[in-house]
Amino acid sequence: MNFIDLFSGAGGLSEGFIRAGFKPVAHVEIDKAACNTMVTRAAYHYLKNSNNFQPYLDYIQNKISRNELYSLIPAKERESVINLPIGGENNKMIFDKIDLLREDKTIDFIIGGPPCQAYSIVGRSRDKNRMQGDSRNYLFKEYAKFLEYYQPKYFVFENVIGLKSAKTKDGKSYLGMMLDLFKEKGYHTEYKILDAKDFGVLQNRKRIILIGKKDGEEGFYPDFEKVRSNVTVSEIFKDLPELQAGTGEYYTTKYKPYDGEYLFVSQIRNGLDFTTQHISRPQTEQDKEIYKLAVEKWENGQQRLNYNDIPNEWQTHKNTKSFIDRFKVVADDLPYSQTVVAHISKDGHYYIHPDKKQNRSLTPREAARLQTFPDDFFFEGVTEKQSRTSAFKQIGNAVPPLMAEKIAIALKVQINYE
Repeated sequence: MNFIDLFSGAGGLSEGFIRAGFKPVAHVEIDKAACNTMVTRAAYHYLKNSNNFQPYLDYIQNKISRNELYSLIPAKERESVINLPIGGENNKMIFDKIDLLREDKTIDFIIGGPPCQAYSIVGRSRDKNRMQGDSRNYLFKEYAKFLEYYQPKYFVFENVIGLKSAKTKDGKSYLGMMLDLFKEKGYHTEYKILDAKDFGVLQNRKRIILIGKKDGEEGFYPDFEKVRSNVTVSEIFKDLPELQAGTGEYYTTKYKPYDGEYLFVSQIRNGLDFTTQHISRPQTEQDKEIYKLAVEKWENGQQRLNYNDIPNEWQTHKNTKSFIDRFKVVADDLPYSQTVVAHISKDGHYYIHPDKKQNRSLTPREAARLQTFPDDFFFEGVTEKQSRTSAFKQIGNAVPPLMAEKIAIALKVQINYE
């Protein structure tokens, strides 16, 4: 079954569908760095399936250049990642590009969800206009144009749970408008709030997942058996070398001994003896003192640090009434972490490493592991110069691949019974 991934980001949703046996025809994404990540991942899949995997390993160890890697894959693989904003005159260009790529293949699935900032409860609370008038509110209309053009059997649309309560100035529900529009295009759409922790992900991450079926009747939404891992968040740290703030390696990081199962069962570890992008942010001395305080409070009875408890000389924000949990430890003794979001690209204060001796925020690799990205997944920047900020943004915006895979498998089973 063939699919198109719209607003694909770094491709977490796509990675899960590929693992489940679906074939990507195209990924469409506005962010150049995320597109580079998708081309690099396309190279990974192509070379692995061609039994010529060594060049990929050479690339993520900085032994060959990005251009050298990309030269080893067909032009079609590179062109399958379309770096254009969806909407307006661009849609015709995108349709033409996809039609060339798909040749005579049908498009069975469209997956992906528009940017979530416009529907996010946090985004609305921080914006003086509560995101009214933001053009991203209506990107679902562009999504519907792709449904109308390609007529897939199903679509999978992911977004933040704030979508349920987001309304226009005159009180209309964006979700209600979506459901009506998708119905007009021939799709019965059902939705549920799904939590990544119920799919074996060590992260509390609730998202609304809409599934639409062409000419479908009620009751087709799959039932997902809840899978909770019997480990704690400490599992993602066990085999990674200790780092101090501002240290680490973009490329080859050798593992420490690991005798657990979770990293293999979740496909985070998948055969290599090294990983990449385990490099930590530099932190100011003041931030490190606050981090110590946050970890000590957690170690002393699982207490969270309230911003108002920070000594006055360390406080840099005048707002002491909201977002008072802006410094937060990723507790390694809990079964799941707080949600990893794109704000991790701004600072690491909400993602403090639980080891006081390391006294730092999470690395991109640690954040990627909380999202269940495999350790050989490489997050690119706009240029060949590596960007920790860009990696964090892509990781925070992604759907966990493990969750995506289980959604894809359930839909595949359902289709086989139809």
